[in-house]
Amino acid sequence: MTFGQTEQTQGRLRKLNVGIVSGAISAVGSLLMATDADSWWDALLMGVGVSAALVVVNRWTVGRSSRVALPGLIVTATVWLVGVLAADASAQSYGFAIVATITVLELPRHRRAAIAGLAAFAVAVVATKLVVAREDVVDVLVQYVLLSSCVALGGVVLTVLLAAVHDLIGELEKAREREAEVAVMRERVRFAGDLHDIQGHTLHVVKLKVSLAKKLLHSDIGQVEQELDEVHALVGDTITQTKELAHAQRRLNLSAELENAKNLFEAAGIHVRVDRGAEVDVRVGELLGQVLRETTTNILRHAEAEQVWITLSETGISIANDGAREAGPPRLSGLAALRDRLAAQEGELTVERKDGLFHTAATFPRRRSDAAPATRMGDR
Repeated sequence: MTFGQTEQTQGRLRKLNVGIVSGAISAVGSLLMATDADSWWDALLMGVGVSAALVVVNRWTVGRSSRVALPGLIVTATVWLVGVLAADASAQSYGFAIVATITVLELPRHRRAAIAGLAAFAVAVVATKLVVAREDVVDVLVQYVLLSSCVALGGVVLTVLLAAVHDLIGELEKAREREAEVAVMRERVRFAGDLHDIQGHTLHVVKLKVSLAKKLLHSDIGQVEQELDEVHALVGDTITQTKELAHAQRRLNLSAELENAKNLFEAAGIHVRVDRGAEVDVRVGELLGQVLRETTTNILRHAEAEQVWITLSETGISIANDGAREAGPPRLSGLAALRDRLAAQEGELTVERKDGLFHTAATFPRRRSDAAPATRMGDR
């Protein structure tokens, strides 16, 4: 299974987890209404508590429980209190137990205080019932302590199971994010390797030629001048290559860049789809490779993409990805320099955000009949 498939499986697993737990909470709540409710009023009261609990659960699973947790806790606590005092129902603790469990889980630094406060409220409910009830104390304790505790325990277990699976999926997503960071680091290592290849070889050759010139200094001045001229040319060429490398302008192979982009995206857990609609003109292949490399780096660093679509034509390339941030206009970043280079060869680079996707496209005019023949762009 690829990383992209793993990410999709995580999303389905999260939805399945929420669906199963929500369905179980609803089913248990319906069963409690059918068995414990003596009137439509009791059933309505129970329904309000279960509905409030479901709202909190669903908002909590998407990380937005802060605004509904406290209102949900108040609603379910009120439902339980009214159920005990007015409806003589022990099952009303079900919704309160679910929301209370979520509240405790969301307050790791104040967990003990939260548990103590919730326990104090539960004791207060039972104590109030003992004060106002005319029933035997043992009957009250059995119905409103033992039975309510059993019902509440069911809600707690379901919520804890949901939280456990939710946390596990969260760990998988963090691992995927770390893979994306590793992919960017690999790109940096590759850049460092290219720089080493350029300058390491040059420095070694320069050292040999200088040593040779030093030996010939007093015997063959003509050969010394030739060696120094070669050193001068070599250093100048290395400076040019280093500048091109720093500005992502080193000659690139489009096939190799495509394979590298696919590997990087898959390592980051991003699904990639490549559509080779036509042959790629050799005169634009290098610039298209540079656009692909820079866009790949931008997606890995600045987007939260799940899907990437790469489309190749005879005179252009289009890269689209989801997960683009909505705030602010699209930023060209390193693509700004490439836009000028494309324009110098009558090409055009466009970057836009549309329909939730981020599009980067590089296009050139269709070649003339006397232009260089195209080559089939394939994996090498």
